[in-house]
Amino acid sequence: MTETPARPAPLPLHMRRDRFTPDPELDRFREAGDVPLVRGAFGTHAYLVTRHDDVREVLGDADTFSNAAGVRIRRPEGPQLSDAELAEMRAGNLLAHDPPEHTRLRRLLTPEFTQRRMARLEPRITEIVEDRLDALEQAGPGADLVQEFALPVPSLVICELLGVPYADRDEFAERSSRLLDLSLPTDERLALSRQSRAYMSRLVDGALAEPGEDILGMLVREHAGDLTHAELVGIASLLLIAGHETTSNMLSLGTLALLEHPEQAALVRDDPEAARPAVEELLRWLTIVHTGVVRVATRDTEIRGVAIPRDGLVLCSLPAANRDPGAGVEDPARLDVRRGAAGHVAFGHGVHHCLGAPLARREMTTAFPALLRRFPALAVDGESPPSAFRAYHFVYGMHSLPVTW
Repeated sequence: MTETPARPAPLPLHMRRDRFTPDPELDRFREAGDVPLVRGAFGTHAYLVTRHDDVREVLGDADTFSNAAGVRIRRPEGPQLSDAELAEMRAGNLLAHDPPEHTRLRRLLTPEFTQRRMARLEPRITEIVEDRLDALEQAGPGADLVQEFALPVPSLVICELLGVPYADRDEFAERSSRLLDLSLPTDERLALSRQSRAYMSRLVDGALAEPGEDILGMLVREHAGDLTHAELVGIASLLLIAGHETTSNMLSLGTLALLEHPEQAALVRDDPEAARPAVEELLRWLTIVHTGVVRVATRDTEIRGVAIPRDGLVLCSLPAANRDPGAGVEDPARLDVRRGAAGHVAFGHGVHHCLGAPLARREMTTAFPALLRRFPALAVDGESPPSAFRAYHFVYGMHSLPVTW
């Protein structure tokens, strides 16, 4: 008898969207100032924060709302890991630490992601974008923008930055996408995590033997005495996954949004000064990371008068916060690429604000106008059904986007 595959659990409230639009219940909670206890992605319950000011308060207070404390939360039905394996899996992962450990790790990486360093990368990013536009053109109308353009551009950039063989791109891209698919069983995702760490461990061994000019080589040459092997693996793993998953989904989902607002797409295409504010607005309006890492209260506290007990879980709805009228954006449910939308929390806030934000911005400000200039008649090839959207993923986006021109 053939076993019927397990159906994924219903989507938690904070992950529900209708294409670009978060679930209206999030708006109702935000307007009422409620901080409800809701079901999270793994069946646990968490306090859901939706107002922009409250989200910034939680994300900005690592002493009260901890990333690192999440290691104490163990689900009885999930795989039971030893303390040693948990420690190894957390090593080097900035998202799993609070200051001062987080500060130590981040300080080593920050020089590699400054605006000045990203500016020096711009010619290579432009070259990569143009090469992928050539590939898209050669594939012809009906080609999948995700596979031919949106995924390869940031993948190739981060591969070069980390010294990862580009020939391995398909393997690690598929693995990381499945790793972030929260509909998969926990034990399957754990196996993928172990595979990913094993792959990065081999790359770290290569960098230790012969450090190159990439980030891994820099860390080995300049900080080998400050970082363990497990920390090097953790840093590389996080950068590799975050470096292509986020930007690739912004490129695909952002392209769809622009094509559905043709007058705004024309601005981005025709005005060299329009790309930067357009990217900020797309980041705000799309907010592809639903919540970031769940926070754990380190003490009894409260949010908007709601008591949060010690060890209580807290989820910050980044899309709801970025569409909060109280954040100073007029008509925040409307896309307007001219306004720039400063102050959004799409990259998070506080000590865990996305380290790679300058790189992501540089890639998008290059890629969006180049794509629209190369294909001024770019259009979606048919409808984008619900199955085209990555509903169950930690990073929202698109599985595919066939286009024509």
